[in-house]
Amino acid sequence: MSELLTIDGLSKAYFTAGRQVAALDNVSLGIAAGETLGLVGASGSGKSTLSRVLLRLMQPDSGCIRFEGEDWLSLRGAELRRRRARMQLVFQDTLGAFNPLATVASGLSDPLRIHGIADRKQRQAEIITLLERVGLPAAFASRPVHTLSGGQRQRVAIARAVATRPSLLVLDEAVSALDVTIRGRILELLVALQRERGLAYLFISHDLAVVRAISHRIAIMDAGRVVEEGPAADVVTAPRSDAARRLIAAVPRLVTEPV
Repeated sequence: MSELLTIDGLSKAYFTAGRQVAALDNVSLGIAAGETLGLVGASGSGKSTLSRVLLRLMQPDSGCIRFEGEDWLSLRGAELRRRRARMQLVFQDTLGAFNPLATVASGLSDPLRIHGIADRKQRQAEIITLLERVGLPAAFASRPVHTLSGGQRQRVAIARAVATRPSLLVLDEAVSALDVTIRGRILELLVALQRERGLAYLFISHDLAVVRAISHRIAIMDAGRVVEEGPAADVVTAPRSDAARRLIAAVPRLVTEPV
């Protein structure tokens, strides 16, 4: 598989309580087209900072990012806005990600309009297609976002993310707020969309069990560094880092699950 995203030597420090804290410390990672890289670590390990830097919501202190063959950090203005369609985010907080009083159709129409995906006449049909693909009936288009369940809102969030026809989705704790049954259904949806559309995922979570279920490879973060990386089964069954061992110890059933 060809490399879709390459992160090289990424660093970012914060100043807090009069001291410097390295949120990212020389982080290097790659994601191939159509691949899922699970990024796992405890709270404060740097996972969310990495996602913000990738999405250009925060500027790193040093390092480089290449995405679809381009210098991602050098893009500015209209060119960056145009290229954002190719890398989309799915949030954990689905209520915070939408105007809760807006309708589902309004939430899905915005990316289609902003990125010129469909004109006014085409949008309604495109919205219905997106809803049906994530397992929701067309009638949901007229419903206010706040009337949906957590699982339904997350399906709408995924529909909005794929509306721009991206090559990479960054999923930051995207299923952690859902119950086990709904979580499994969302993971199944993500796998199906990946197979159909060749999507790559950066799947960020503190839950190694969930990451193992969906990822081809896993990277472990600790104190701003990537301390281990490898095929998902290898990281789970034969961890090399203390951070990975601690995460596995927190989910004992992983040890006895078949590979």
